[in-house]
Amino acid sequence: MSEQENARRAARAYGLQAETIASLWLRARLYTILDRNFRIKDGEIDIIAKRGRTIAFVEVKARGDLDDAAIAITPQKQRRVSRAANRWVATHPWAMGCTLRADAIFVAPGKLPRHLENAFELGVG
Repeated sequence: MSEQENARRAARAYGLQAETIASLWLRARLYTILDRNFRIKDGEIDIIAKRGRTIAFVEVKARGDLDDAAIAITPQKQRRVSRAANRWVATHPWAMGCTLRADAIFVAPGKLPRHLENAFELGVG
């Protein structure tokens, strides 16, 4: 296996670990996890969680530093999350009666996760 393949696998494993940490963080704050790794052709959502009448479409970013994680959600990534959220809501029409928002959870080694509600505008509807 090449060094590049090893690096790619390590990054994927780190990302999955961060998503698990984020899911546990949300559960500890009384969110119910509705879906994980929801993917469509041109978009994806790491975690879809519900608390009360709010559904959060959560992007998880893992970096060596929380500030580096925070700047990793590019406008392109925001569009991909919005497209996937539109598709998810279309297949779960009951969700239109809820408040829909785009959240982010930033994960870094040795730090508590940082949950940012309404991290960016969610283009749903």
